[in-house]
Amino acid sequence: MQNTTKVGLRTPTIIQAALPLLALIVMLALSVYFYGEDSSYGPNQIALWVAAGVALAIGFYNKVSWEQIEDGIKEGISVALGALLIILAVGSLIGTWLLAGTVPSMIYFGLELLNPSWFYAATALICAIISLAIGSSWTTAATIGVALMGVAAGMDLSPAITAGAVVSGAYFGDKMSPLSDTTNLAPAVAGTELFAHIRYMAYTAGPAFIITLIIFVLLGFNADSSVSLLELERMQLELSNTFNIGWVMLVPLLVLLYLAATRKPALPTVFFGALLGGVWALIFQPEMVNKLAGDDTSIVGAVKVVWTALSDGVTIETGSADLDDLLSGGGMSSMLNTVWLILSAMTFGAIMEKLGLLQRLISGMLGYVKSLGSLIAATLFTCFGANVLTADQYMAIVLPGRMYREEFERRGLDPRVLSRTLEDSATLTSALIPWNTCGAFMMGALGVSPWIYAPFAFFNWITPLMALFYAYTGIRILRLPAAKTAA
Repeated sequence: MQNTTKVGLRTPTIIQAALPLLALIVMLALSVYFYGEDSSYGPNQIALWVAAGVALAIGFYNKVSWEQIEDGIKEGISVALGALLIILAVGSLIGTWLLAGTVPSMIYFGLELLNPSWFYAATALICAIISLAIGSSWTTAATIGVALMGVAAGMDLSPAITAGAVVSGAYFGDKMSPLSDTTNLAPAVAGTELFAHIRYMAYTAGPAFIITLIIFVLLGFNADSSVSLLELERMQLELSNTFNIGWVMLVPLLVLLYLAATRKPALPTVFFGALLGGVWALIFQPEMVNKLAGDDTSIVGAVKVVWTALSDGVTIETGSADLDDLLSGGGMSSMLNTVWLILSAMTFGAIMEKLGLLQRLISGMLGYVKSLGSLIAATLFTCFGANVLTADQYMAIVLPGRMYREEFERRGLDPRVLSRTLEDSATLTSALIPWNTCGAFMMGALGVSPWIYAPFAFFNWITPLMALFYAYTGIRILRLPAAKTAA
């Protein structure tokens, strides 16, 4: 990544670099205070634009031209374009999978198999296995995660804790999967080998996930589920009366998992899954399609229903208000707020990077790094800060990785120490930030804001703490052979 600290005629000061961040913190705090759970539906976007305006003013003061800044914004937004397209495709997938009976069938079987007392732990474990197999926390959350959120609603369990369990499991599997893009990116940036990186991550991720499962088991035992078996049976009956329920409805899910596991590109895979859901709706849910088509029962009317599900989602009426809310939604249009949030965040991050303000903040931290523990702590904090400022986990891996790599080498540390540290923070904390691409995606897919589920995404918090523990105790900290000899 190019050094942008010399853009303009004046080098930015540390105070100038901190001002936009302070403005963002104040604006986001006010946003949450004034609007609460609705802060991500417009107010946070405005907060990001105001903070970007503060950074822009500093850039003009430092004699940076608008043309340079505009080019930086375009470059920054282009980083997120792939993610934005996938987000839109996931919206379509949710819409057609609701219409096809895929999500309702997963909910139906989930109600049949899961018990409230161990539901949270099972949710984390199921998501971990799926994500490990396909290497995608996003796909896991948008498919199995959506269904498990539905099961939780059916059992009258906490949506916040369930979303935290989905995120915890999905990110454990993503982090440990050789199919994951971030798991490949981190060792590439640090200069180590993929499978050596994965084996080394097990020392932090393994214990953290075990602790996470124990916490979810304890929460499950204390869960206040007011839903009786008769209530669960009633919901299953309403599902079966509304949709044709069966294992064949899960074929779109199995196809999607196969394509993901065989490392097919994410965007065409997800959109193909959405189109397959539409075909499945026409074949297996003709009654529902005809009901939504109204008076037009022709093939054209049926195709229009599927078309609408892809674009605007579906509105299902089962006779139960809870199920209606659960089974209605989806469509590309449902993701437009998420796209708005990501574009706003990437604009702010791009301006900060182009003006050299982001690197000025990070480079200032190196002066306080003395011990091994403080070096790893600074790297963890920098990755988290980059997730906040750039709103993109890839930038949060690449930028700190390149900036700290030389320091890790100078201290004789094995590259795996850096690669693991990057993943322990950059990958995992991205889902905890509402305006980050990952946090925004999880909010769009699960219907729960990161402000709400973050306290329960235990794995995403415990792993960085585990990394800090190893750093300050020296446990499992690998050194290069020459450094060991010198020591």
